[in-house]
Amino acid sequence: MLRTGNLRPGQKWKISVIHEVIPVGVLSCNCSILGDEETGEAVVIDPGDDIEQVREILERHKLKVKLLIATHAHIDHVGGIEKLKRESAHDAAMMLHEEDLFLYQHLAQQAAWLGVPVPGSVEVDQFLKEGQTLRCGGIKLDVLHTPGHSPGSVCLHMPGEHQRIFSGDTLFNGSIGRTDLWGGSSDEIMRSIRGRLLVFDDALPIYPGHGEETTIGQEREGNPFLRGL
Repeated sequence: MLRTGNLRPGQKWKISVIHEVIPVGVLSCNCSILGDEETGEAVVIDPGDDIEQVREILERHKLKVKLLIATHAHIDHVGGIEKLKRESAHDAAMMLHEEDLFLYQHLAQQAAWLGVPVPGSVEVDQFLKEGQTLRCGGIKLDVLHTPGHSPGSVCLHMPGEHQRIFSGDTLFNGSIGRTDLWGGSSDEIMRSIRGRLLVFDDALPIYPGHGEETTIGQEREGNPFLRGL
């Protein structure tokens, strides 16, 4: 990946960005760990459970968590945030879109639906907003508000030479997110996909909240839910 911030015109230098994805919890949520080797700072996206596995990756790469980001507030994506924040000595900022705060405040009900223990919760340090840019070391993430699976669902676009999108439960390999859950909307998720994701180039990799990675082009051409968009 190329880092171009704070440089003279035309000057560039390379940084090494770590990206590991592990499925966590009973619903195999994809948790992404992004780390800047130069600064040792890390972003963890959707730490839903199995924090010991996340910790092992952080320790192996000598990373310190700075940002804890939830693409939405379903329990399988946020269940491990409290534990990971506590282990980071509370230095990590927890981020969530405000439209999903009501879901985060009802983790006990979500846990009852799944038959799992109720996880701890923390205060949201910063609400994510459409068009916001998050920075952690040399890592840059642009926030795309993509309601539909939940009112506050977001996708995260990491620009640059090795750009990619973290699509949460908005867009999957061959499918889209459910809209029959609390606050879901089939009309909104289709508008979100059309207006926020399909505007990108076909080669752009997608790392969804569940399942295998894909690309914009693969989904544009082969996803049965996107026909006619």
